[in-house]
Amino acid sequence: MNRIREVDSVNFTITVEAGAILADIQAVANGAGCLFPLSLGAEGSCTIGGNIASNAGGVGVLRYGNTRDLTLGREVVLPDGQVWNGMRPLLKDNSSYSLKNLFIGSEGSLAIVTAAVMKLHPRPSQVETAYCALPSVDAALALLALARRRSGDVVSAFELMSDFALSIVTRHAGGHAPFSGPSPWYALVELSTSREGDDLRGLFEAILEEAFSEGLVSDAVVAASTEQAKQLWRLRESIPEAQKRAGGSIKHDISVPVSKIPAFIAEAGAAVEAYMPDIRLCAFGHVGDGNVHFNFTQPEGMDKQRFLSCWHAVNDIVHPIATQMSGSISAEHGIGLLKAKEIVRYRSPVENRLMRAIKAAVDPANRMNPGKTVGLESELLV
Repeated sequence: MNRIREVDSVNFTITVEAGAILADIQAVANGAGCLFPLSLGAEGSCTIGGNIASNAGGVGVLRYGNTRDLTLGREVVLPDGQVWNGMRPLLKDNSSYSLKNLFIGSEGSLAIVTAAVMKLHPRPSQVETAYCALPSVDAALALLALARRRSGDVVSAFELMSDFALSIVTRHAGGHAPFSGPSPWYALVELSTSREGDDLRGLFEAILEEAFSEGLVSDAVVAASTEQAKQLWRLRESIPEAQKRAGGSIKHDISVPVSKIPAFIAEAGAAVEAYMPDIRLCAFGHVGDGNVHFNFTQPEGMDKQRFLSCWHAVNDIVHPIATQMSGSISAEHGIGLLKAKEIVRYRSPVENRLMRAIKAAVDPANRMNPGKTVGLESELLV
């Protein structure tokens, strides 16, 4: 079940089976002059069926949306063995409830995805990448807004990293800092366009000049080649690997409205540091869409297991702050087992009732991933 069945470069769709590897889909789309913009660190091994089941996000959400936004049609096997064929490659279909969206992000708790029709975009003819040193998170958001306005909204990625995040990459993952001195925060910014003849680089340099004059950026490197762009991206993509080598990590997959990111990082960071003064904040992520991987590395010299035993206590500090800011405790990594009980606390009674009703209607015998993912423990279904 890993075939790529069809590419339609006129309809801008690609029809795939659930076992198709994400990187293979990207390559086939590219060969047809198109772009499949879903992109994440595991794209060389993850399957599109898993991406759909978890509503995967990644680095392109700001421009192209989550997997949900890239999915047009779907084929699924229901718990009773029936097959629902919803493989319609349509941008518009208001004929009924949106059944496809019921299964996207359900993490296998309602059905098994077997095939899908995914949306494609024109392949970019120009891509420019810059790594910027910033004085604050507020400056990062101001740079993002400036880049979106001045570029005609062709910002395809905007990744934020703390100085601590960069420092562990250079120490533990073979990265090389692009600047001679440290900065409190960094942003990896990518602009892309499919328009031929546009001077995207000149536009990007003009945006950065304006950002410098406004004090938003203290230093910047614009990639001079595709290889240099890859090196800049490795600084961002190597953070999870560096975290493992730097010690124990307590991780959070938070999203809040973009405008509230500075307040969230400041408030939640201060609250956790008050609980554990020597803890080290490792914040990074896709701030262009409000998603912050708000992680903490163990204090120097602390026993790793002792640190990890504080996971739930730190959650109880961070998650309420995100919720109070109209945020989510699961932006793109799903619920799985770790948050299956906790998520129920952060949804309204109406949401929980609707979730239980949907689960009971589609999977009354509770065959599909029982006790997992959507926070519906088996006892809640009674």
